[in-house]
Amino acid sequence: MDGIISILATLVLGVAFGAVVGFFLKKSGADAKSRDAEAEAEKLLALAKKDSANILKEAELTAKETALKAKTEGEQAVTERKRELDEFEKRLLHREGMLDKKADQADRREEELAKKDLNLNETRSALAKKEEGVSRTLSMHISKLEEISGMTSTEAKEELKAGLVNTARIEAAGTVKKLEEKARKGAEEEARRLVSQSIQRISNDMVAENTVSIVDLPSEEMKGRIIGREGRNIRSLEVATGVDLIIDDTPNAVILSCFNPVKREVARLTLMRLIKDGRIHPGRIEDTVEKVTKEVNAKIREVGEHACDELGLDGIHPEIVKLLGRLKYRTSYSQNVLNHSVEVALLAGMMAAELGQNQKLARRAGLLHDIGKAVDQDMEGTHVQIGADLARKYNEHKVVINSILSHHEDEPPESIIAELVSAADTLSASRPGARREMLQNYIKRMRKLEEIGDSFEGVDRTYAIQAGREVRVVVEPSAIHDNEAFFLAKDIAQKIQDELVYPGEIKVTVIRETRITDFAR
Repeated sequence: MDGIISILATLVLGVAFGAVVGFFLKKSGADAKSRDAEAEAEKLLALAKKDSANILKEAELTAKETALKAKTEGEQAVTERKRELDEFEKRLLHREGMLDKKADQADRREEELAKKDLNLNETRSALAKKEEGVSRTLSMHISKLEEISGMTSTEAKEELKAGLVNTARIEAAGTVKKLEEKARKGAEEEARRLVSQSIQRISNDMVAENTVSIVDLPSEEMKGRIIGREGRNIRSLEVATGVDLIIDDTPNAVILSCFNPVKREVARLTLMRLIKDGRIHPGRIEDTVEKVTKEVNAKIREVGEHACDELGLDGIHPEIVKLLGRLKYRTSYSQNVLNHSVEVALLAGMMAAELGQNQKLARRAGLLHDIGKAVDQDMEGTHVQIGADLARKYNEHKVVINSILSHHEDEPPESIIAELVSAADTLSASRPGARREMLQNYIKRMRKLEEIGDSFEGVDRTYAIQAGREVRVVVEPSAIHDNEAFFLAKDIAQKIQDELVYPGEIKVTVIRETRITDFAR
């Protein structure tokens, strides 16, 4: 350290001296006659020596402070390390003491267990002796009871068994009564369901849309001609077609009302031809109805054959083909039943091809699954049962019959094709746009499903997917735990069941995800 200070001092003196000499050389060259230059140089040299001395002192002080600081820090580090070692030694001693205590406790426990084991063996021996004594006493008592009652133990058992049988019979009667009451309640609920379904089939909105046709008239005068003198023309038309004609204040229009879509179509075409021809009288009406009926029947056969050709199906009975053609004039919830049946057949065939099943049989089952709707207005029973009876009558494949019966769960499906037909029927009926009144309800249901999920605490976001048949609920991991997610799914499903009306079932999936990220550098 002293050597460094000496070097610094020498450098400072050299720099100062050089500066002074340079200064005086310049001054002597500029003005050689000035005598004050030498005195000034001496002053500057004295100042330089003084400054160098100060610098030396400051350097010495700085070096001493640095050395002192380093020494102090070293002593503190040693002290801290010693303190840590002392604490570690204390912890080791404490742990050693704890282990010694636990070892002592284990020894005492082992001794206690040995004593308990010895006591247990002694108790078992005593119990065995007592059990032997009880057995002898019991045998004596049984013998005395047999002597007193005059019955053997076997006879007493039989009598006791008979009493138990009577008691069980009484309890069984009570159980049967409860089951009968439950079955009665179930029958009432089933009856309500059937009644509600029947009401739906004849509800006002559906009648106005599916059982009514409107024929436009060229003028109001045509209404009088259709009615005829004393109403003979309208009576003849209604009798010949089996359709009700409604002539009211609706301008330039006549309403045809009938549940049979084929008859309604015959009446519509007949009335349009009569209006175009202009000759409206009972004889002309009967001739026109006869001609139009033949044309409609031919059209029905043609439409049925075209549907079979489109799907590549052959060997279908001609009567079934006619019934398929009748579906062209049948609608269900504004959806044309023939178009729906063809669509179901195509979907079922596609899915069957993916699964390696019989494509033709799947298309055949899909095409005929709603065949009962062709005549359900004229026959009693559901369209499912009517369709199954028609399929049996015309010797259809058993898979086709089971598909007809199972697509509304009247019977359980017995094949993969029956399952595919049910799935295709649901897809065709529930897809957006398939039914005119479904699109708006579909959008509302999707929004309502997401609103129900978002209404619960801890839910981050709810997504309604799969055309509203599944709800995925993303929750915040910090707010909802795994066990709570289980009950949250049940609560959401229950709320959906209570507040919404929907076909089939809706799957509720609660997703709880925690992601932890770190980086290796």
